[in-house]
Amino acid sequence: MEGFWAVFFPVLRVWFTCLVVLIMLPAMFGISLGITETYMKILIKTLEWATHRIQRASRAEEILKHSASNGLIQRDNSSLEQEIEELRRDRPKSADHGDFTLSDVLYFTRRGIESIVEDDVTQRFTSEELVSWNLLTRTNNNFQYISLRLTVLWGVGVVVRYCILLPLSWQTTVQIVKGWLSELVHLMCYRICARGLSATIHYHNKQNRPKRGGICVANHTSPIDVVILANDGCYAMVGQVHGGLMGVVQRAMERSCPHIWFERAEMKDRHLVTQRLRDHVNDKTKLPILIFPEGTCINNTSVMMFKKGSFEIGGTIYPVAIKYDPQFGDAFWNSSKYSMVSYLLRMMTSWAIVCNVWYLPPMAQKEGEDAVQFANRVKSTIAQQGGLVDLAWDGGLKRAKVKDSFKEQQQKKYSHMVVGDDSSD
Repeated sequence: MEGFWAVFFPVLRVWFTCLVVLIMLPAMFGISLGITETYMKILIKTLEWATHRIQRASRAEEILKHSASNGLIQRDNSSLEQEIEELRRDRPKSADHGDFTLSDVLYFTRRGIESIVEDDVTQRFTSEELVSWNLLTRTNNNFQYISLRLTVLWGVGVVVRYCILLPLSWQTTVQIVKGWLSELVHLMCYRICARGLSATIHYHNKQNRPKRGGICVANHTSPIDVVILANDGCYAMVGQVHGGLMGVVQRAMERSCPHIWFERAEMKDRHLVTQRLRDHVNDKTKLPILIFPEGTCINNTSVMMFKKGSFEIGGTIYPVAIKYDPQFGDAFWNSSKYSMVSYLLRMMTSWAIVCNVWYLPPMAQKEGEDAVQFANRVKSTIAQQGGLVDLAWDGGLKRAKVKDSFKEQQQKKYSHMVVGDDSSD
């Protein structure tokens, strides 16, 4: 037993020394030693080799065709109005192009069945499918045993992720909960946490970074969105008070920076929330507020409806687009499937967290523009820059039913397309 400890402690000292010298100290001062870049190059070459092995398998062509498809149902990008017009254009000349015919029923029935089988909302809350295997547990269901070498490589990957990356992530992430009250140390903590997650972040247009007294709004994929953005600047967070692990993190964050946390009962008082946020924005010495207006995590493919509350406060809006590279790990948090602890474990055992962050030019509300229109304009700007699908649907549909008013609006829209505007009758 004494021999074991005689070997263990020197190894532990070497490991801790490497952790401090190669990761923590460079992260604290924003210095890169090139270790992450080298690791990413090796990882990319390894994944390319694994993909090449899969493509050489007898089932490769069929698998890739299935993975590259957009889903169960093949659709074009035309709107309902365009398709209805096309159908009526192809009718015999004897038919009246403006009147309802029985074929319209068949068309709407088909579109309705397609929406039920694969709608635009539900699929935004499941992990996006990859064309090739990234040697993680989550993968295309069609990818099965290919070769012995690929299986051995996957086994080595498990050892690397759980025996090296996981302890490294855990030891460095723990540093963020220390109650330092300096903004500089606050920034250092997030940088240490990002290094611990093997995060490679590419920031674009840094001249547009949010300034004090402003409001930073971004699309939301993961809880680590906060780490990604705070790695390049300090923000005041806004959110509801939580319990459990999230509550521990919130209390630790509050010791180092003045964040804005609301109790559950306070969140229902829109006037109180708006007033506290407005008071913060009016003080130009305070950190910019970081808000995710979608209100829930979306799966890195789309941007859904922005809640208007963030755009009623006043002040300057600083839009930020975040896009993760799914090749190295799935950053999306499916909160209905994974707990916070389970999700963080998945992140710590991913190969890396690779993402791009675009700081967009500041935006202000135009004259005659209401909060909803302003929110939609900001959302479209973020979606366009990040290469994301711009959806009008509310992310709250993840847990709630569609409002009756929205159903009536869609019914009126379809009625107008089928029978036309009969207001002149």
